[in-house]
Amino acid sequence: MSIAEPLPRYAEIRRELEEKILSGEWPPGHRVPSEHDLVAQFGCSRMTVNKAISALAAAGLVVRRRRSGSFVAAPKSQETVLEVHDIKAEITGSGRSYRYVILDRERRRARPEDLARLGAAKGSFDVEALTVLHFADERPFVYEKRLINLAVVPAAAREAFAASPPGTWLLEQIPWTEAEHTIRAENAGADVAHHLAVARGAACLVVARRTFQAGTTITAVTLTYPGERHQLVARFSPATR
Repeated sequence: MSIAEPLPRYAEIRRELEEKILSGEWPPGHRVPSEHDLVAQFGCSRMTVNKAISALAAAGLVVRRRRSGSFVAAPKSQETVLEVHDIKAEITGSGRSYRYVILDRERRRARPEDLARLGAAKGSFDVEALTVLHFADERPFVYEKRLINLAVVPAAAREAFAASPPGTWLLEQIPWTEAEHTIRAENAGADVAHHLAVARGAACLVVARRTFQAGTTITAVTLTYPGERHQLVARFSPATR
């Protein structure tokens, strides 16, 4: 019979904090107690606490922001622009405050340009057209233009989107089976420049995405990010043969 050696103190602290994150007790965006508070809680040195937090950060479970503290990270699927991610979770997961404003909303019969955005060759159905501005720490983060296919999601016509933005609501309510992204650079027009608080003609990163359910488009969204404050990062592996 062998006796397991006790874990180092920093590893014990890391494990306890990790359990709070993985159990959901600390959701994405939750602020981890300060090192000062953790020192008092665990009765250890600040160096030990720092080592535990550093280990969590290395594992991708927390993000550290200078002068702001440490925050529970969003799941990785919500951090890459090549995933169908939740903007709200992306922002709060990085420890920033989040809010959104619905700038415009219209229910209408799908126009030819709407059909083109949805990838529908033809059809006669209603769409919900929304323009949304998302903020991170009270700074414009992304300008969203969205169409929702009401033939697939009729409940969207009755939803006020008061508690959650349209994208978050759709991810929570409607299962999707496929997604398509188009990424391009674009200069900000007058309307986009005004809402994103950038100069007219400033470089922007534009992500156009369609999500599908069994081959039918659920929603088409165009997300315009200020180019100077955003970058596209993708990590991938060689294809297997």
